[in-house]
Amino acid sequence: MNRLVVALSKGRLLHETLDVFTEKGIDVGFPQKGRKLYFDGWGGKLRFIIVRAQDVPTYVEYGAADLGIAGYDVLREQNRDLYELADLNIGHCKMVVAGKSDTMSSLRPLRVATKFPNIARDFFIKEGINVEIIKLYGSVELAPLFGISDWIVDITSTGRTLKENGLKVIGEIFTSTARLVANRGSYHTKYDEIKKLVDIFI
Repeated sequence: MNRLVVALSKGRLLHETLDVFTEKGIDVGFPQKGRKLYFDGWGGKLRFIIVRAQDVPTYVEYGAADLGIAGYDVLREQNRDLYELADLNIGHCKMVVAGKSDTMSSLRPLRVATKFPNIARDFFIKEGINVEIIKLYGSVELAPLFGISDWIVDITSTGRTLKENGLKVIGEIFTSTARLVANRGSYHTKYDEIKKLVDIFI
């Protein structure tokens, strides 16, 4: 039997993902100590690698991993050439537009700070709103407070961080959950192994 390599996202989603595997009766073999970034589970049928959430689609598209688990927000932003196999219904969050105010300046294009420039751009084009997208890599909530932007586009789970920084949700773009995705080549060459795993989840 071909072993499947599965790329997992670091952080909060990692523990939710491992819990789902365990609930489905799959022994993940997660090491409780050390900093090893890969480990084998399910009797050697699976090798898990732990990478940054933004890197999961890259590892899968380029074949370093046969499968990956990443949030829909990451997958939609990157739009990589992958098969989406299942919605795992974990990692719930919302992609929102937020700001100090919902009023727009008519003197210049609306400035929107975000870690998700493609999602933001597509959304505002569909809404017919002229914007200037400002790419940031973290703490986008600060942008409206210090005059970098009028609004932000970001993910939120509870809205607490937005509220504590004086921002309010102006609109919701979509709800994001974690998805199981596959490398296109692996899907065909390891179809039986992948189908067996997918059937456990759906």
